[in-house]
Amino acid sequence: MAVLRPFDKLPELNSAAILLVGAEGGPQQQLAEAMLREKKDFNINIHLSSSLPLPSERDHLRPRIDLIAFVIDIKSKYSLKNVQASLAYVDVRFFLGKVCFLVTGVGRVNSCSVEMNAIWKLGEDYCSPVLFCELELEGIRVATAQRLLRMLQICAGRVPGVSALYFSLLMRNSAGD
Repeated sequence: MAVLRPFDKLPELNSAAILLVGAEGGPQQQLAEAMLREKKDFNINIHLSSSLPLPSERDHLRPRIDLIAFVIDIKSKYSLKNVQASLAYVDVRFFLGKVCFLVTGVGRVNSCSVEMNAIWKLGEDYCSPVLFCELELEGIRVATAQRLLRMLQICAGRVPGVSALYFSLLMRNSAGD
């Protein structure tokens, strides 16, 4: 039951790792596959988890996590509660630009079970960007995969002159306009 820490391990050469937490099943898996299909100039490790903490017995095999994306299904209150419970197992240093909240199912606002204010408050409380998408649609899933890959590239330190914290600040400032 260990807390995830961003700098516990050394980075791997020409590699980056993302952890997708929440919203079990199809959409999360499809997003991971879309990310793997995208053209990139570095190796990518994608880890899927329904919740945190991660099992500690395989910790020595797990690479350094560069970005955590918490996936919240807008149709499920359980999804939001699961993400909120998982946040307790993330070190505060991850919230310096290495965490984002990915809200899925926004195309079906009429079947919404989660208050939008609760999601915005979550992003505000944890100083992390909130991204909205519809993973059921192929085009939006591909665009979301590209966006997450770019964020991962920045968080892994593969973009000269741009830090994860600086990028996160830009994302937050543009959301408020």
